[in-house]
Amino acid sequence: MDRNRFENETFRDIDLSKHAIGPVEYEKCTFLHCDLSAADLSNAKFLECAFMNCDLSNAKTAKTVLRDLEFKECKLLGIHFDQCNAFLLSMNLDQCKADFASFCKLTLRKTRFRNSSFQEADFTGADLTGSSFDHCDLTRATFAGSILEKVDFRTAYNFSIDPERNRLRKAKFSIAGLPGLVQKYDIEIE
Repeated sequence: MDRNRFENETFRDIDLSKHAIGPVEYEKCTFLHCDLSAADLSNAKFLECAFMNCDLSNAKTAKTVLRDLEFKECKLLGIHFDQCNAFLLSMNLDQCKADFASFCKLTLRKTRFRNSSFQEADFTGADLTGSSFDHCDLTRATFAGSILEKVDFRTAYNFSIDPERNRLRKAKFSIAGLPGLVQKYDIEIE
């Protein structure tokens, strides 16, 4: 890939693992079955792009621009989204594995997380107002100082959220999720 800008293009079965992508811009592009694991995406721009069945695990994201992205059936293990350019950062994840990813201090309002795994992901200080975790595994995910107002956790599972350390006004939970809210009190719910 020698060009600096790509628009409305589809990239299929490309292996860029462990490569430096450089300061390049992708707009309205689709990535299908691509391997970007451990790739250096620093300073790259992805605008209105879709990643489908791609592996971006441990990709470097220093100052990477991610605007209006869709990740579907992707591996996003260990990605530090918190190192991306935060200006207008927006994404949705569907059927992804984002274990050990970091979303610290990001503003991700109205983000849709669906059918995904966020085991040991870090949402410390993140503003997730109006977002939804639909059928998501939040085993050992960290929420501390997070803004979780109007977040829909009704079908999320394995979470532990301290209401005293997070803003939860009008957040939605199911009865089955109650133990994840009172876990620190060491009480038994039957």
